[in-house]
Amino acid sequence: MSDTAPHTAAEPNRVWTGGCLCGAVRYSIATRPSAISFCHCGQCRRLHSHVGAYTTFPRAAITITGTESLGWYASSERARRGFCTRCGTALFWDPVSEPRFDVTAGSLDAPTGLHADRHIWVEFKGDYYDIGDDGLPRLRSTDPANASGVPIDE
Repeated sequence: MSDTAPHTAAEPNRVWTGGCLCGAVRYSIATRPSAISFCHCGQCRRLHSHVGAYTTFPRAAITITGTESLGWYASSERARRGFCTRCGTALFWDPVSEPRFDVTAGSLDAPTGLHADRHIWVEFKGDYYDIGDDGLPRLRSTDPANASGVPIDE
């Protein structure tokens, strides 16, 4: 089963949902999100107080409710990050000029049916931890695979 397939035979009408801690901001995704990427860049570590975990999908597939509680922070010239202004939950990474959109994996409602497939920006990982031997590829910021739906703000 491919993580980029719109739906599988077992879940032809599946919609992925998620939201913030307090429930003020909710979203639904009408296509299967990508596998999870663990991002070790400095911005993700600061935002999440450790590693960031994101999944990606076409921008047109997301519907967001509770936008009156949704705040945006322009974290770089190419992207902004969405968060709940009530509880502070980090929710979105939005590369504004691209057709994709990312949500934080931790904000998805379970069960997601997704799995992690890589670590990215590994040369920027914090000095206080090691990336365990989990068998996932470890990509540097210069690796071309980093351009496929992962947060690159460093």
